[in-house]
Amino acid sequence: METNVQIDPSKIMQVGMGFWASKTLLTAINMALFTYLSKEDMSGQRIREKLGLHERSLYDFLDTLVALGFLKRRGLKETAIYSNASDTDLFLDKNKPSYVGGILEMANNRLYPFWHHLEEGLKTGLPQNEVKTGGKAIFEALYANEEKLREFLNAMGGIQMGNFMAFANKFDFSSYKTLCDIGGAGGYLSAQVVMNHDHMRCTSFDLPPVSPIAIENIGNMGLGDKVNIQSGDFFKDEFPKADIITMGNILHDWGMNDKRTLMKKACEALPSGGSLVVIENIIDDKRKENAFGLMMSLNMLIETPEGYDFSAADFDGLAKETGYSKTSIIPLAGPSSAVIAIK
Repeated sequence: METNVQIDPSKIMQVGMGFWASKTLLTAINMALFTYLSKEDMSGQRIREKLGLHERSLYDFLDTLVALGFLKRRGLKETAIYSNASDTDLFLDKNKPSYVGGILEMANNRLYPFWHHLEEGLKTGLPQNEVKTGGKAIFEALYANEEKLREFLNAMGGIQMGNFMAFANKFDFSSYKTLCDIGGAGGYLSAQVVMNHDHMRCTSFDLPPVSPIAIENIGNMGLGDKVNIQSGDFFKDEFPKADIITMGNILHDWGMNDKRTLMKKACEALPSGGSLVVIENIIDDKRKENAFGLMMSLNMLIETPEGYDFSAADFDGLAKETGYSKTSIIPLAGPSSAVIAIK
């Protein structure tokens, strides 16, 4: 029996013109609009003065943010008073520890123009970031500048905080005592684990320039007796021994051979029955649902020579090759999951 199905182009137009909404939000974040509005509700004219905006398109800009759900509004145009939506206030106020806008600032200031060259990246297989014009690779540039490194680590910590909190609450730590977070950045994963599990002791392992920032973060949280900050290069140095080895958004930066190397090194540092936990935007095995994970893999094309994101099935294959007996998966926040390999 045939049914008449109405086919329309709305999805095509929504995604195809999606950069309109994206750039509107990113611009508002870059100008710290939501941080100002977290302190007080404002009229359009007050916002105009605060941000140095022109009269033209002022209300189009603000009311687009209302229509997209990022702002609330009482009144209309000249009589309007604007305020943050609840999620905007929690996650896009720079003065709150829950701020995730750092990664979005980087998206606006760095990634947005690089994605213009996605077609070239797809045809050449080469990165399309600063390296393309003779600049330093992203990590090399970051580690050479403490201020930029601090901003980057805070951005990464902010965007991953929901995943780290979910991991700390969902993973069964009862049979483990120690954890080492490889590429631990600001120490936020370790902090969440020890705050939720008093018997755990953690080591956050990253390059030497990261250590002062991580020590400062852990000290500010009063967790210095439970989280050890250790410096090293995860390709050159042995991993610290631990019952659990974690990697948050590390493996997707690298190609197949480097992924194998890191997973082997983790296996060597684990006892029998120990766990490797990898927190990433894990692509669904059928590769048709987690669009964010798939686009993150495209972003690895833009940013890295060989990096790519992967599915739980891909991870299982690598785990069996590198010394692990079985794998499992725990959904975390949004499109992210923890894939677990048991030695």
